[in-house]
Amino acid sequence: MIRRNFLKYSSAIAAGTSLIGNSKAWAGANDRIRAAVIGMGGRGRDLMLHASGIEGVEVATICDPHERRMAKCADELQTKTEKRPKLEPDLRRIMEDKDIDAVTITSCNHWHALAAIWACQANKHAYVEKPVSHNIFEGRKMVEAARKYNRIVQGGTQRRSDGLFRKAVQLLHEGVIGEVYMARALIFGRRDSIGFKPIESPPSWLHWDLWLGPAPEQPYHGNLAHYNWHWFWDFGNGELGNNGSHALDVARWGLGKGLPSKIYSAGGRFGYLDQAETPNTQVNTFQYRDGTILTCEIRGLYTNPEADGIRWGVMFYGSKGYMTLSDGKYEIYMGRNENPEPDMGRFEDIDHYRNFIDAIRAGKGDMLQGEIEEIYLSCAICHLGNISYRLGRELHFDPQKEIFIGDDDANQLLTRGYRKPFVVPGRI
Repeated sequence: MIRRNFLKYSSAIAAGTSLIGNSKAWAGANDRIRAAVIGMGGRGRDLMLHASGIEGVEVATICDPHERRMAKCADELQTKTEKRPKLEPDLRRIMEDKDIDAVTITSCNHWHALAAIWACQANKHAYVEKPVSHNIFEGRKMVEAARKYNRIVQGGTQRRSDGLFRKAVQLLHEGVIGEVYMARALIFGRRDSIGFKPIESPPSWLHWDLWLGPAPEQPYHGNLAHYNWHWFWDFGNGELGNNGSHALDVARWGLGKGLPSKIYSAGGRFGYLDQAETPNTQVNTFQYRDGTILTCEIRGLYTNPEADGIRWGVMFYGSKGYMTLSDGKYEIYMGRNENPEPDMGRFEDIDHYRNFIDAIRAGKGDMLQGEIEEIYLSCAICHLGNISYRLGRELHFDPQKEIFIGDDDANQLLTRGYRKPFVVPGRI
């Protein structure tokens, strides 16, 4: 999506017109939306409780192959709502339940896209946590499913609804620092060693086959369940796909760009030896056909902050000045002035999950702050960086065809083999 198409898309949303197929306006029993939450880790628990507090929304079912964690969340929801949800370890049963209208997918990364595709095929709307896919192929298939089945699908990158970020991006698009030629995304956060855990039998409370899902068959060890799966390629996407998906989404949004044509990533797992596979330090450079540069730097060991004390954020550079943007503030510096410009305000915050529910009720995908194709493109950049890192070289990419140019090894990493019956379909 080149800049003029991005502006066309943004203008259409502002005008209330449609570039996305709209669903039928909501008409359910007593206007109640019955939702399921899939994946009951910290994020799933939070969204379960949040959704249950929205008028007209009932969290009817929760799902997790981890029986103990699911039961604990059910207890908490019952205390809050005085109604116990249905517990289901197998998400396929949720897709078969015609009384479920919408699903919230907060499972491990390797389950995100397939769960969303199955939801669309089952005529359910979907809220998908970041990164919305484990690889580029399945992310595109998720977008195709949303379009074909005319479903409301929101990506869980909440800064799209944050009033400060929305205002900062609007200023960038209006030319506050001139023509923006570079963005730098920064993710600095200490990641300690995860050590080594022995292969053993899965615990009795964990449905291991369901947890593996689309991933290759392999033995269980304690560094997989839970959270440390982020650092294994079969399940996660490293820090670039974890927190990097938020920062790169803001950077790409601010630039008004789609996918890059040149990618290079370097890094490693420094400071200790452990069982993990993904880097704790990674420097990524993405370049667009018009020369615009997007970089993302991950520092997982001890480090200093950057300009304005940023440890997480994005810096934009333009022909007239630059902007620093992080949680809580943005500052604009013009020309050679070392003092920031006067504060230019912010918009009101939007409840990102309620925005998803409101779009369902209205039957309008254009209402979404994080419409799935937009968020897929940002997550795809994370995948491109990881492919370059794993191959150890610069890559050249066709952003329209979404394939690497003359590079079979790189193209193989756009997708993966899927374990039956948990197969992402080639044709939606």
